[in-house]
Amino acid sequence: MSLRTYEADLFESSRGRLEAIAYRLLGSAGDAEDAVQDTYLRWHAADRGRIETPEAWLTKVLTNLCLNQLTSARARRETYVGQWLPEPLLAGDRLLGPADTFEQRESVSMAMLTMMERLSPNERVVYVLREAFGYAHREIAGILDLTEANCQQIHRRAKQHLASERARTEVDAAAARKVVEEFLAAALSGDTGPLVRLLTGDAVSVADGGAKVPARRTPVVGALHIARYLRGLFRPSDAKRAQVGEGGRVALHAAVVNGGPAALIAVGERVLGIICLAPAPGGVGAVHIQVNPDKLERLTRRWAAAGPHQPLTEIW
Repeated sequence: MSLRTYEADLFESSRGRLEAIAYRLLGSAGDAEDAVQDTYLRWHAADRGRIETPEAWLTKVLTNLCLNQLTSARARRETYVGQWLPEPLLAGDRLLGPADTFEQRESVSMAMLTMMERLSPNERVVYVLREAFGYAHREIAGILDLTEANCQQIHRRAKQHLASERARTEVDAAAARKVVEEFLAAALSGDTGPLVRLLTGDAVSVADGGAKVPARRTPVVGALHIARYLRGLFRPSDAKRAQVGEGGRVALHAAVVNGGPAALIAVGERVLGIICLAPAPGGVGAVHIQVNPDKLERLTRRWAAAGPHQPLTEIW
């Protein structure tokens, strides 16, 4: 059954919302776009004359596709080498979706996307649809084929799982740059003291190399341990110079990634890594380091397209 113009337009008008939901659920830009494309194919094949509320139908189809993805992703991540982190996105990427409310902005932060990995698939869906998109429990219950009471219970449980670690601290673009400048100055000082003072006492650092780039395979906990780890990370070495390539200069930039401050590490237009900093009361509460090249491809394309960029400093 071919799509009439208004039916194609109706789907396209929903595409942005569907992509934003899928990215929050899956933490991967490619997987999110695939889920939306699969939703389109089902919309194309459906008897659309029998669909009373297209928006609800599309959301239900997308959500079920994402639930299947989340279930299989859990199995894949059991064999993932090292720590798994979401795919980072530069400010302005359409997959980040709406950012009008605190809940919408928080739901795409690297810290929250990482914490949501601990939720069950149903908990994650309920939390995202309720908190980031304002769906009523009755609507979510219809999407998941649950009772409204069950949906409310799942939502409470999800919020409880996340509440103890949520840091309700926001920064604007100017403040984000200042955080990155302070972080890099401390990391490059050669002394652990400035970093210890910048980090909260219970800070956590997690790195994702995907077995393709050397990265620590276990989290680092505590300000002093993280400071020592980062000092070594920024220390020049022949191995690091070899990774960069002949004649390359590593530039450090300030960026806004997933709505928060980030240090972007690049050689020319090639992004080597992203260090996302999670502001918390009293300092930086989490450091998420993404160096898996597979998860930097989209961000690298956007970074190159937006250039040239003026680095804060160069190293190595």
